[in-house]
Amino acid sequence: MTAPLVSLTDIRKSFGAVTALRGVSMHVMPGETFALLGDNAAGKSTLMKVLTGVHQPDVGTIEMDGEKVEFTSPSVSRTRGIEMVYQDFALADNLDVRTNIFLGREPRKNILGPLVRVVDTKLMEREAKRVLDSLEIAINPRLKVHRLSGGQRQAVAIGRALAFDARLIIMDEPTASLSVAKVDKLIEVTQRLKALGIAVIIITHRLDEAFAVADRFAVMRQGEVVGEFANGEVTETQVAHLISTGTLGEDTGSGASRREIGSTSTSAQSPTEGQDQ
Repeated sequence: MTAPLVSLTDIRKSFGAVTALRGVSMHVMPGETFALLGDNAAGKSTLMKVLTGVHQPDVGTIEMDGEKVEFTSPSVSRTRGIEMVYQDFALADNLDVRTNIFLGREPRKNILGPLVRVVDTKLMEREAKRVLDSLEIAINPRLKVHRLSGGQRQAVAIGRALAFDARLIIMDEPTASLSVAKVDKLIEVTQRLKALGIAVIIITHRLDEAFAVADRFAVMRQGEVVGEFANGEVTETQVAHLISTGTLGEDTGSGASRREIGSTSTSAQSPTEGQDQ
């Protein structure tokens, strides 16, 4: 049986008197699309910040390929192939596509000997075209980002992750800035990432989106995982009930493999979560 790409075990995190994560455990398989669901302040963003090295857990372990790892900073998690695509895509509008994809990690070449090194724009353009072609999205690498649509901007942000051999891409509310027509494009892109063997975690509050793209999903509530299911085991109505009350309701669906519901005592919102989706 294939080992999980990433495993989180008993992750706990507090900010002063505020407890944001209360012993969260979950895993993501290679090439899997995994949706993380929950209301505001459920702990989704804090959990992903732990996984990407922004926050350090107070308690708990992270494993990749069965090996215990410590992500002391975002740069460390990126070296292991974990990339984050933020809701605003974090792109520089005044720069072109190829520069955005390689921003901060520009390839360089020697001229006039090894003492003079310049940015290799031709290599950047070739690689930018390669990763965008792998997503079957036609964008001129020389276009300035401010001229792109929301869907094209998202493709550039995903291409930036692919350019550096991502193994896991985390998308924060990926359809928040897209039109309805572009949501279907996101589903296509997710399927292409799966075909490339890349795992995807989608942070979302849209149940239709999660059910359309995810192989499995976990529901968080007040810093805990209150349910984890394969797609098809429960309905959207049941998941909505789980998010709001911490229980599935009377009808648990056919063959639902349900985790035991944890404590549902109220906790304050983490000051670092802000608009945790």
